Amino acid sequence: MPKRGYHHGNLKQALVEAALKLIEEKGPAGFTVAEAAKLAGVTPAAVYRHFHGREALIAEVALQGHRIFGDLLEHAYANGKPSALAAFEATGRAYLAFARKFPGHYMAMFESGLSIQAHPELGAAADRSRAVLERAAEALSENIPADRRPPAAMFASHVWAMSHGVVELFARGAPGAQAPFPPEDLLEAGIGIYLRGLGLIKPDD
Repeated sequence: MPKRGYHHGNLKQALVEAALKLIEEKGPAGFTVAEAAKLAGVTPAAVYRHFHGREALIAEVALQGHRIFGDLLEHAYANGKPSALAAFEATGRAYLAFARKFPGHYMAMFESGLSIQAHPELGAAADRSRAVLERAAEALSENIPADRRPPAAMFASHVWAMSHGVVELFARGAPGAQAPFPPEDLLEAGIGIYLRGLGLIKPDD
């Protein structure tokens, strides 16, 4: 009789699903390989058929998360056109939506302390997500003279940091999560203030 949790012979994905549940409950650093194995319904030794250890398991969770995240950002950007501003704001809303819907993936991606250098495939997936934001930043700033145009990478990083801050403080049930405004409104207002400060949108846009 198959052990519970080991579905359809896909041990690797059963372990990923177990890790996701544990990450959501305890955080990326709060569980062991043995706990993941138990939840998946296999022995701890079985984990090493697919993963060298807990970090490798978390890296796979993060990799799958980045792929989902990249898909969501690309979809949001494409559907936000033809307005460059609307497309840019749509990527910010997609960031919040991802953090809400995929909290285990989000924590593995951004709160686990994984080294991108040690996991090249993970680095490539993360670069894809960042490239969507940079593409949106370039489109939004293309009418600004080149000598006054902020680098797209810096521009995108600032908005990424703003999005992450809104998630951490107001969108994930943290102690300070009782904000007087919806997280989406906070992020949109913050992006608006930032863009006006750069002269990328007019005061009345």
